[in-house]
Amino acid sequence: MHKLLADERIARYELLLGREVVKRAAEEVFDRARASGAVASETIVDELTERLESLRRETLLNVINATGIIINTNLGRAPIGIDALHALAGIAPRYSNLEYDLLTGTRGSRYARMARLLNATTGAQDSLVVNNCAAAVLLILDTFAKGREVIVARSQLVEIGGGFRIPDVLERSGARLVEVGTTNRVYIEDFERALSPDTALLLRTHPSNYRIEGFAHDATARELVELGGRAGVPVVEDLGSGALVDLAQFGVGRERTVQEAIADGVGLVTFSGDKLIGGPQAGIIAGHSNLVAPLKNNPLLRALRVGKMTLAALAATVQCFRDGTFAQRLPIYKMLAATVEDLQARGRAYADAVPRALMVESDAYAGGGTLAAERIASVAIAIDSEAPDELAARLRAATPPIVGRIDSGRFLLDLRTIAPEDDRTVIAVLEKTIGKA
Repeated sequence: MHKLLADERIARYELLLGREVVKRAAEEVFDRARASGAVASETIVDELTERLESLRRETLLNVINATGIIINTNLGRAPIGIDALHALAGIAPRYSNLEYDLLTGTRGSRYARMARLLNATTGAQDSLVVNNCAAAVLLILDTFAKGREVIVARSQLVEIGGGFRIPDVLERSGARLVEVGTTNRVYIEDFERALSPDTALLLRTHPSNYRIEGFAHDATARELVELGGRAGVPVVEDLGSGALVDLAQFGVGRERTVQEAIADGVGLVTFSGDKLIGGPQAGIIAGHSNLVAPLKNNPLLRALRVGKMTLAALAATVQCFRDGTFAQRLPIYKMLAATVEDLQARGRAYADAVPRALMVESDAYAGGGTLAAERIASVAIAIDSEAPDELAARLRAATPPIVGRIDSGRFLLDLRTIAPEDDRTVIAVLEKTIGKA
């Protein structure tokens, strides 16, 4: 056993999995070998290496995203920036004033510091952070609409990733859904006719990856706010990804911003912290202080609250929008800002180093339910292979795993979602793998 664990092919897994995990796997392999009579040293090493590699791939690993989808839900959505990483490193290993007021020496609020930053950034009167955007919507419904009616346009009763459906969330919260309009045309008059003494909220939701085009009409947020004001009914808008800047400056189309929703007078706006904001997973609620206050008093908030690491990383990320450095400091905005010429310059290094590699035009996407139909001009490395599926599998099994896509029978690695500092690593893996597929 000692000799086996000292083998360099096995020893390297101790840093990845821990000595006890490696030892238990070795004992299992030994037991099977004795039972079968196959006790050859190389056979045992090969079997153990295969077992340890399988265990390694089951752990949470860094992955190279070469799909061209910037906010890739399956690959952890958006990578956080260096400021958030530094904030985590500073807060995580020590005590903090998470719920302590250093001025008075008494208990403080975990939400107040983050709220001040979010308010200054979005223009909201007050803000609150929970563990994801679905939780933000659920908390609002539970607080204001349990046993009451919520009016939603039929065109916005969408399902997003993971089977998350707006009608299901409404039902789970105890609210009663009232659908208005038709699939493609909804007017403010539809909302007005549906109003009743039991109406709790008027709800707008982001269509995510769904779009209705052509003969279509929708009631605007300002129309809903005006109607809600007359009827005494709050308006809630779920923005989903939650842009804090106009994406048109990156040439990728328009996405409604949080600031625009707040300026329209929407009572409560919900959005994610880990998509277009580029921070940790979180759900953010911003809006009128008289509507945020009841949310803070809801006992459900304790089940949905976030910890010190989420708050530290989110604050560092939002600060990049406050000081205007987001395009230089947040990874997803670096990807969006990269020009085709930048990508071509990087692509030449791939084409020169990797056998059967060809630089080609590509289409990247924002992802994360944002600008679903909007293509972003990009550059990819196409690998000529008779077995592209096999090549894709080999690269997924590499260290680090590389996830690309197959398009028209060719395996592609889109450079827009590969960090420039990872180019050498990806090229080295390709050089090692390319001759085997």
